[in-house]
Order: sequence, then C-alpha cells, then structure tokens
Amino acid sequence: MDKRFANIFGLTEEQCIALLDTPPDQAADESERYIAASQLANYPSDASIDALIRAVNTTYDSLDNRITRRKSVETLGKLKAERGLDTIYPCLSDEDRYTVESAVWAIGEIGTENAEILEEIAHLLEKPDQTYRVIIHTLVKLNYAAAVDRVRPFMDAEDEPTASAAIATVCRFTRDFSQINRVVAFLQSDSVNARRACLEDLINAQYYPAIPAIARCPISLMFRLRAVRTLAESGIASGEVNLDEVVPVIEQILWDHPNDLELVHEYDQPPSLEFLVQELYQTDFGRTYLAIQTFIEQQADAAPAALFATYEAEAHNDYGAHYHVMKLMGWLKHEPAYDLLLEALDNTSPQFMKSRTAAALSLGELGHPQAIAPLQASAHSKIWMLQYASLMALEKLGDYSQHKLLVDANDWAVRAKANRSVKMAEV
Repeated sequence: MDKRFANIFGLTEEQCIALLDTPPDQAADESERYIAASQLANYPSDASIDALIRAVNTTYDSLDNRITRRKSVETLGKLKAERGLDTIYPCLSDEDRYTVESAVWAIGEIGTENAEILEEIAHLLEKPDQTYRVIIHTLVKLNYAAAVDRVRPFMDAEDEPTASAAIATVCRFTRDFSQINRVVAFLQSDSVNARRACLEDLINAQYYPAIPAIARCPISLMFRLRAVRTLAESGIASGEVNLDEVVPVIEQILWDHPNDLELVHEYDQPPSLEFLVQELYQTDFGRTYLAIQTFIEQQADAAPAALFATYEAEAHNDYGAHYHVMKLMGWLKHEPAYDLLLEALDNTSPQFMKSRTAAALSLGELGHPQAIAPLQASAHSKIWMLQYASLMALEKLGDYSQHKLLVDANDWAVRAKANRSVKMAEV
C-alpha cells in the first residue's frame, strides 16, 4: 500500500477509536467518524480492528452512518483483517448497494477459501443494480472458477469496464483466450475509465502478449508502468516473458512521447494556443497527449512562453500539468528552462515524483554537460523511475559511469537497464 499520503489528518489511533466509538446520534460532526474509520488503516492493531468491527455492527439508520460503515468495511479490507470476515460477510446482503460493494472488495483483499462466502459473492451477479465489475474482480482474485458461467453474460455488458472484466475472467478461468483481443481493444476506448479498467483485466488474465499494446495506450504512464511491470514480473518468473524484450517497453513508457502512443482523440479544427495549454490539466491524458503532440508539431515557437506562463499561474501546484510542462521543455529544446528543470529534478514532494523523471529526461535533451553531475546523483535515488530516467538522460550526455555502479541495483528494471547499456557501450 502506498503510504506517502497516509494520515493527513494527524489523528492518533486512540483519537480515531474514540471518534469511531461515538454514537452516531451524538457525533458533533459525523464526518469525523468517517475520517476516523479511514485513518485506522494506518494502525494495524487488534484495538483498531475491534473498533472497526464495532462500527460495522452499528446499524443506526442515517446516510452518514451508512457511509461510515462502508469505510469501516473497506478499512478492514485494507488491514487484511481475517477476524473481520464474520462481520463483513453479512454485509453482502445489505440493502445498501455501496455497502455490498465495499464488503465484496474487502473480502477480496482479506482472502478466503470459504465456499459459502464465495458462492454468496457469485450469487450477487444475479441481483440487479450491483457493482458487477468489483464482484467479477473479486471472484477472479479469489480464483473462484465455479462462477465462470455466471460471469459469461457480462461479456456483452453495455458498460465497457464490466464487459472487459468479464471477458478477461472467462479467458483466465477457461484458459481460452480467443476473446481476449476484445479486452485489448478497450485500450483504445474513447472512455478513459475503460482504458484504465482494462489494464487491470489484462493483469488478471495474465495476458503477456498485451504488453506492447499497453505501452501505447493513451493514459497516464503510471498506470502503464504498473501494468507492464506486474505482467513482466509474473511472466519472467514463469518463463513466458523475455526480460530483454521488456526493457525497451519500459523505456518507451518512461519517455512518454505522444508519437509512441495510439491516440484516441482528434481535433475537428486547429486548436488555439490557449486551448492547448488548458488541455494540460485534463484528467483524460488521451486529450493531453494530443495537445502535447500539437504543441510540438504546430506551436513549437510560441509554446515555451505559454508553458512558463501557465507554470507560474497554476502548473507549479498541479502535479499533472507540472509533469507535462517538464516533458515539453525538453522536447522543445528550450534552453532557458534549464534552471526550472534542475529545480524539478530535486523536488522531493511525493506528488511531483513523475516530474522528477520528466525533468531528468528533459535535461538530457537540452544536452548541457553541467547536468551530468545532478543526474549522476539522481541515478542513485530510492525511486526506481528516477534512477532509470537518469540513466537514460546520462546516455544522451554520453556518460555511462553510473550504469556500471547500478548493475546490481535493487530494482530489477534498473538492473536490466544498467547491464544492457554497459554491454552495448562495450561493443
């Protein structure tokens, strides 16, 4: 679990338990109980688990309490609290569909081989108005192949994420992958939610041939990296994936240039510079990548000033746009951005981690030898992405000194990159 943003409210375990144990009709602010349930995920103790169980069993009839119960169930799942299963199980028949969804997800996180519980989850596929994607994911996570025939009807669901999950699950349970290209096709869906969802499904199906297509999917590189690395780790272990074929894919994703993606959007008329700038703030990166491509191909002269302006106005505090600005400065070969890129390279705020990799690569693009020393330092970061991007940038600057020092790096991808580059440099 990523704990970089954990416990932003600064509550102690005792404070959380006290708030959660406050009767709902006596709570000064019911949101405090919800927050307390959420923050107990940071305290994996028996006392926390007992408090969460008590909260789930508090069935006071109010919307606020229902929300707190859902969060308590979810937190029990995050804590993988096996003792909580007896309390979570009855929630599968709750009248509140969102409580049911939380219960299904939590059981998937905790894990069980209890046939009665697994069958109850599968039975939910026959009930109307449920969150079928979560149900299907949990069934495949718990390897309940007996549900396969109940999953099949959802292969043609109108909702793309649900259909994707169903197809991938049937493929995995039957080991018949004749339909898996339907899931791969969702990588090019107009819906960003469908694009993101099908990555999870390709991971669940353990469909290794999808790795190159995942790399070309126009969504955040973080989603693509996670999917490719997860599949690669499993496939390399089973002998079905060649490490030497994975390294270039990871490099392509880290480079993150729109020309390496299969874009799903297009403009019906030439966009203005102002419009392109605002597209950097899109949550659908498919639109952002199209804007970035247009910046490079059509607005290269005007782009740097506009990027500096939006950085000062908003992007300095928006981690998505911040990342895109850092990338573009390198591709535009904009030398006045050197100091800004150095600043981004050293920004240790967790939300700007991607920007550090983008800054490293852009420093390599600018070609200044003075960037070698800071890049050598960042090559020994504890963040594998930054290590890898720094090695890529140093190669651009003709420096291979750090590659030799990282042939035994902790991360397998960095090791592979370092060894591959050292061998190539020696040829």
